Amino acid sequence: MPKITVKKRHVIRKTQIAGLLDRLRAEIGVSAELFQSDRIERVETDAPVEIYLVNKKPLLMASGDWAFPTLRGLIEHPISERRVTVDAGAVRFVANGADIMRPGVVSISPDIREGRPVQVVEERYGKPLAVGVALFDAADMERQEKGKVVKSLHFVGDDLWNLEI
Repeated sequence: MPKITVKKRHVIRKTQIAGLLDRLRAEIGVSAELFQSDRIERVETDAPVEIYLVNKKPLLMASGDWAFPTLRGLIEHPISERRVTVDAGAVRFVANGADIMRPGVVSISPDIREGRPVQVVEERYGKPLAVGVALFDAADMERQEKGKVVKSLHFVGDDLWNLEI
């Protein structure tokens, strides 16, 4: 993600919060309740994704018809859904923004769908390293032996991670 410039921010209405949480619920199920808040702000930026502040922290992002937690959101409120686990050898590459290649993947949760967001975690502690978009459904991803399986959108140390508001 290129450098993010905050243009303005504003509190969204309760109906917009409900819509955002519905999109989030479609992705992560009941874990969406962890992000429930009376005050959610939308930050207008030049980033390719929409950024939402929950209690003044950038915990959610959205694009098109999906919403998903940012890395800060995943660290603050760990979820077990939509998880691709990578081995220790892949950690440094993923943390630098590399797409996820099949040989580095050790496990894939069965709820992954093509074109939908996923969290990429390391195998030892299960800490989130990146958020990306799956290039295959879980079953097809399991069958792959090589090549990209997740396109990285947001990773530790990128501009969204370092965003100060």
